[in-house]
Amino acid sequence: MYKYEIHGGYPIKGSIRASGNKNAALPCIAATLLTDQPVILRNLPDIEDVQVMFDILRFLGARVVPVGPNAWQVTAPDGITSQVPSAEASRVRAAILFAGPLLARTGRAVLAPPGGDVIGRRRLDTHFLALQELGAAVEINGQYTFQADRLIGTDIFLDEASVTATENAIMAAALADGTTTLRNAASEPHVQDLCRLINAMGGQITGIGSNILTIEGRPRLHGADYQIGPDFMEIGSFIGLAAVTRGELTIENVQPDDLRMLRIAFAKLGIQWRIEGTELHMGADQALAVNPDFGGQIPKIDDAPWPGFPPDLTSIITVVATQVEGTVLVHEKLFESRMFFVDKLIGMGARIILCDPHRAVVSGPARLHGSHLVSPDVRAGMAMVIAAMCAEGTSTIHNVYQIERGYENLVERLTALGAHIRRLPDTGGWGS
Repeated sequence: MYKYEIHGGYPIKGSIRASGNKNAALPCIAATLLTDQPVILRNLPDIEDVQVMFDILRFLGARVVPVGPNAWQVTAPDGITSQVPSAEASRVRAAILFAGPLLARTGRAVLAPPGGDVIGRRRLDTHFLALQELGAAVEINGQYTFQADRLIGTDIFLDEASVTATENAIMAAALADGTTTLRNAASEPHVQDLCRLINAMGGQITGIGSNILTIEGRPRLHGADYQIGPDFMEIGSFIGLAAVTRGELTIENVQPDDLRMLRIAFAKLGIQWRIEGTELHMGADQALAVNPDFGGQIPKIDDAPWPGFPPDLTSIITVVATQVEGTVLVHEKLFESRMFFVDKLIGMGARIILCDPHRAVVSGPARLHGSHLVSPDVRAGMAMVIAAMCAEGTSTIHNVYQIERGYENLVERLTALGAHIRRLPDTGGWGS
């Protein structure tokens, strides 16, 4: 069990390289089960969720070996088991992603309800409905059992643009008989990464980046060597951190097209940057003032499926808004518990009105002071780190296991930028 001790008020300065996209790494790890040949995945973030997914692969019978910095080779020979261990499934939400490839490869998949962040109800109905459309029988009795002698391509309209349900359907369809058309599909960069990996393995997926995907099923897929794209959620977090600490930052290994909506949202708070090739440069001279909508109206920052503003960054931008002159409405539409962490920000001195579980009015700038905090989930935990780094005095953040599930070597990387942060043993029973 560990905690962070953070002394606020120190601007960050320097360069940092963006890690591989966590939300791309997890489905790509699951997709290695679609072939019995070796698959090498590069630029994988060194985080807890990735290691849990590897633990599940090993339990299923796959061989997982490192082949270089942030690079791993996975080989899933014939004879892999179809049952995901319940202990590991409870540790990571992405365990549900093994349903599609196991069903396609072995005809059966059994797993316990997955764990992950506690941010409200996260329905799995779309997964079940999509796999049923492909010919699977689904049984729910304390665990989820998927079974199919044969998967058959078809025309599927998802009842919501769920990222992980889209990924499960893609992986199952990749080995199905015939063609699958997947409509109302999620199109986030991590979904695109999964599609490109499967194409590198001999699959044929078209429409990548749109909400209509066409998957030509193949009887077999082969090995591949694939590099995961940069994590735009992490990039957005570092942008917010640089802004509130009045820091000067260069972020290496960015994909500019992934940041277009982030640029629009952060510009509403007076935050700008420039991109040169794959490097993002932020100066310390940010305006940090709300830009009102036309007519002088209070602007709104709301999340939406891609290419809208990412839900995972609403926590981050809420903290940033506390340090910006003016008022803004933050509207988190998808998860009814994600915004509850603002109570902690209010306790630090933030001026926030939580209108309901989804909407918060933020007025700034507010002088934040150090506090004792507990991280409820990955993104809210990182938001607390950002708040602590711009606050006066010292903050302690418990349950940092939740933060480290999504951010690679965070303490070391922030220390290199001048942050005053330490990772210490925590005997308070708050979690790892």
